[in-house]
Amino acid sequence: MLSLSDAPARVSDLVDQAKKAGADAADALYSGGASTEVQIRLGELADVERSEGEEIRLRLFVGKRSASVSSSDLSDVALAVLVERAAAMAREAPEDAYAGLAPEDRLFSGEVPELETDDGGQADPQLLRDRALAAEDAARGVEGVTNSEGGGASGGRSIMALATSHGFCGGHSATSYGVSASVIAGTSDGMERDYAYRTARHQADLEDAESIGRRAGERAVARLNPAKLESGTMPIVFDPRVGSSLLGHLIGAITGSSITRGTSFLRDGLEQQIFADGIAVRDDPLRCRGLRSRPFDGEGLPVAPTAIIENGVLTQWLLDSASARQLGLEPTGHAKRGIGGPPGAGATNLYLEAGEQSRDALIGGIERGVLVTELIGQGVNPVTGDYSRGASGFLIEGGEIGAAISEITIAGNLKDMYRTLTPASDLEFIRGTNVPTLRVDGMMVAGG
Repeated sequence: MLSLSDAPARVSDLVDQAKKAGADAADALYSGGASTEVQIRLGELADVERSEGEEIRLRLFVGKRSASVSSSDLSDVALAVLVERAAAMAREAPEDAYAGLAPEDRLFSGEVPELETDDGGQADPQLLRDRALAAEDAARGVEGVTNSEGGGASGGRSIMALATSHGFCGGHSATSYGVSASVIAGTSDGMERDYAYRTARHQADLEDAESIGRRAGERAVARLNPAKLESGTMPIVFDPRVGSSLLGHLIGAITGSSITRGTSFLRDGLEQQIFADGIAVRDDPLRCRGLRSRPFDGEGLPVAPTAIIENGVLTQWLLDSASARQLGLEPTGHAKRGIGGPPGAGATNLYLEAGEQSRDALIGGIERGVLVTELIGQGVNPVTGDYSRGASGFLIEGGEIGAAISEITIAGNLKDMYRTLTPASDLEFIRGTNVPTLRVDGMMVAGG
């Protein structure tokens, strides 16, 4: 894997080779990573996995024709062949009126902000083993837990670099550490499974393994002896670990590709009231130690904190350069890029701002409803916004959380769900997408 100092030089050199081969424009992306993961099951070492890989991708333009080719072989000979192949493919490709690099006058320049995404540490296998063992031991120590799917711990580093033929070259690195546990409670036909995990950029920020494991065990035990629930219309409360999916559907509906194809239930929603007054959804790519922080976007444009929803109103689409051209707009600094394809658009450290009520108060006003802690399936129509997913969680009766419930289906339409959504005040920044506890009124529930 290339170092953070070598990777930008390598992609810059590849772009220069593309220009010499006759390209009108080009960009190159390097992605490298190394990680170690340890799995423990029933107190015994189950697996140790060490992985390391790197890949480079060249996108080459001849007029409005383009081609992309990637290679995991970074030798001089292999990269020379890569350039030849890309140039030959581009000359035969169909024209795309919207293809091209990001606007040159908007490229990121200046000092790269210090986001503290890399703590400089290494993933020590013995330490990872100790964490995985501690997590599983704590989970298995919860009364009622009868079996284990295992405890895990991981650590690694990733490096990316991007260069374009019109003046951008930069890179950044990030470390990542994680701990997880998954256990089973109960016996025979009454078994239930649940899990817990945490991820952090710095080892110092990672929650202790015992707390993670204990939470997994307690969650599994709490799901035992699920009650039956009759069908009907009632409020649904989304726990933060599943409520973040509601923002995922929002982002999928406002990216440039969805709007240009007309496949979004929010295609007419720009500058319209989508949520209730006071609701704000924000994206912050510059959060210090954020799980999705980055100093520039996937096309080399600067990034900044943005309000996607402000006082309930949708303020912008998330646009890469190609979709922006197609819509007659400007790119928004939300381009995302992977080795596997051209730039798209998406959010980074996304969150819905906390409300004023506590979680207890939000639930306390519900006479009969459901607290959802797990969602199953992908039953969402991105064109219409129709929403139907399997779920499990807990019954809410008289403002109190009661018996576990499972095998239910919750349904509605995302437009209606967003308009009736109420956030609690318990927002924590522990995931890539963060929300507080969310209440959505008037959803249909099909009981199990």
